Amino acid sequence: MASSSQEEVSVEEEAVSKSNFKTCNQIAFYRRQKRLCPGKSLYRALLDTVELSHSHVKFQIVSEECKEPLLVEISEIEGNIFRLKINEKVPFKPRYEVPDVLIKEPVCLSLTVLQKDADKLVLTCADEDQQLHVTANPFQIQFVCKGEIVWSTNSNGLLYFEHLQPAPQSRYQENQDDLGLWEEKFGKFSDIKANGPSSIGLDFSLHGFEHVYGIPQHAETLLLKNTSDGDVYRLYNLDVFGYKVHSKMGIYGAVPLLLAHKPGRTAGIFWLNSSETLVLSSRTPETSKQRVLPQTDVRWMSESGIIDTFILMGPQPFDIFKQYAELTGTQALPPLFSLGYHQCRWNYEDEDDVEGVDAGFDMHDIPYDVIWLDIEHTDGKRYFTWNKEKFGNPERMQKQILMKKKRKLVVILDPHIKVDPLYTIYSQAKERGYFVKDRKGKDFEGICWPGLSSYLDFTNPEVREWYADQFAFSAYKGSSEILFAWNDMNEPSVFRGVELTMQKDAVHYGKWEHREVHNLYGFYQQMATAEGLIRRSGGLERPFVLTRSFFAGSQKYGAVWTGDNKAKWQYLKISVPMLLTISMAGISFCGADVGGFIGNPEPELLVRWYQAGALQPFFRGHANMNTKRREPWLFGEENTRIIRNAIKERYSLLPYLYALFYRAHKVAEPVMRPVWVEFPKELETFGIEDEYMLGKFKG
Repeated sequence: MASSSQEEVSVEEEAVSKSNFKTCNQIAFYRRQKRLCPGKSLYRALLDTVELSHSHVKFQIVSEECKEPLLVEISEIEGNIFRLKINEKVPFKPRYEVPDVLIKEPVCLSLTVLQKDADKLVLTCADEDQQLHVTANPFQIQFVCKGEIVWSTNSNGLLYFEHLQPAPQSRYQENQDDLGLWEEKFGKFSDIKANGPSSIGLDFSLHGFEHVYGIPQHAETLLLKNTSDGDVYRLYNLDVFGYKVHSKMGIYGAVPLLLAHKPGRTAGIFWLNSSETLVLSSRTPETSKQRVLPQTDVRWMSESGIIDTFILMGPQPFDIFKQYAELTGTQALPPLFSLGYHQCRWNYEDEDDVEGVDAGFDMHDIPYDVIWLDIEHTDGKRYFTWNKEKFGNPERMQKQILMKKKRKLVVILDPHIKVDPLYTIYSQAKERGYFVKDRKGKDFEGICWPGLSSYLDFTNPEVREWYADQFAFSAYKGSSEILFAWNDMNEPSVFRGVELTMQKDAVHYGKWEHREVHNLYGFYQQMATAEGLIRRSGGLERPFVLTRSFFAGSQKYGAVWTGDNKAKWQYLKISVPMLLTISMAGISFCGADVGGFIGNPEPELLVRWYQAGALQPFFRGHANMNTKRREPWLFGEENTRIIRNAIKERYSLLPYLYALFYRAHKVAEPVMRPVWVEFPKELETFGIEDEYMLGKFKG
């Protein structure tokens, strides 16, 4: 355990060395799947097994290497969405299927068999201009619209499915090929795989498309790049302090939604899987020798679970946003105050500091709505508590300083709980068995800000119910109706853990391993936190919850931000494509720390960042505890004037922004959107990432 704040920072800075994070070639399931090269598929469909119902078509497929059949299920969902599921027909044990992300069971439409023989199955969709063509050998599916192929799957023969199997006697002995079948090592860490290898993979070809977007979160360009060995997009939520710009490594959030666009059509692929996922993309441009039309091939790989994929058929960009929202929900309508300016720092020292900063905004005629408290406000990093020396009367601070001016307070609430039998949150959770377990059945323990910590198992509905109850005024002493929540470090972060997170062989509710649910962990904490704030008000007030880790559907519970950025110009620049990508993935309420979290911005950079942040959905200034103070009035009169004007411009736009968020909530229109979304026929807009639209173009 670190003995001071300075030592805590140094622990994290040391921990985030690039050598502490895996490259793709150090990921065992990637190495295994890369042995399968594009070509003829090993799988063939047994079309004599076709079963047709009002909601889906099912049939079996088998491979040359494994005669145990897989079951394919195809359905058309109301709203021009198609779903493809592939699972073992008779699994050795159940495989994980992601719960709670879909807001309802989709309404399916009937598919009609137009042709069926041993070699081919043709299905007519609700729109008779659309058909699904299933080829038996090699197995592939094509989606055809008005005689043209729009997308196909397994056309490159990259369907991959590792069947669950009983453990061999030598299960923990790695084979000579270092394929990580039953045990995978990284540095000093060993991941014991109780269920053995269980990865899945599938390729999609997008015909006529060469512009693809999405799959946040990465500090990368708006347009997805071609990938090469060892440089693929990784979706694995990790605590990365000062992430590198133009990197495909996973950072804090993961939304496995990819969008493709060409003049005349937008399409999307939603890969519903919460385990570690890798995405490979390659584009073949239009050439006379190779192909009449361009094509983008996208290959998905996940460590476990089943193949559960939704293909969104648009055809317009706003159709895609609506289709995705029909599955995962729309952006929660935020309370109006949360669209104003937020002032944060790790950490405002005490109640006098809070009062002084609050007064400084009034003295300098700068509007703001929310002040934030980081981890130092607690009693020894025990969440839902207060440091009695520095925040001895938090109710007075809230009611006499902030509430009188209609301002709010946000406090940090991380998922790790200090191991301390005298700490009520810990002792209650311990007694009730609410912590994640290690593979031997004991509470998983790791190092985070409080030192030795246990981690609440938010995948358990009972834990979420209990956690929500902690926001009651009777439980959270010193809180008030103006106190809201910030869920940080919820990837979850484990300072001395493998890749600074939880062991994959840790065990959650339902005896599911952490590898199955990793990317859902922060999603579930934000869900429980939002419910707690709603319950606290008796359902009368909308919550505000900011989360660092997120997944598909996180938009239902609040806001996200881009994490530990740096006070450098390239981080201001990359924030725009990062936020546009998050916005296209359904999460409109997003922002980047103004000024950069790490380091000291030069005055011009800080001023420019305020001007940029004022026109982005979530607007917060934030800084690391090792930086110089940077309240808006500390950089000279002229810079104060410019910052004041930028923040006031934000407030002049609040009615417009609130209207945009209402549209996001009701009909899933992104608040912040790429230029091509408003100009879908203009090729020159497709790659623009240093300009964007707030709302619709009024031409």
